[in-house]
Amino acid sequence: MPKIKTHSGTQKRIKKTATGKIKVSHANRAHLKTNKNKNTIRNNRSANYADSSDVKRIKQIIDNIK
Repeated sequence: MPKIKTHSGTQKRIKKTATGKIKVSHANRAHLKTNKNKNTIRNNRSANYADSSDVKRIKQIIDNIK
């Protein structure tokens, strides 16, 4: 069997924490912040973790990320 490759697009967007959680970035964060509510901008600064229903699928894709 060949080795399973890590999905390179997913690898750039998520990180695995020391406790094994999957850390992902918030949406609507990059630009056009003048239109956005200040509470939205502030809430997007905090950490965002993947939903528990997606964790199994994501871990299969990024099996080799440390």
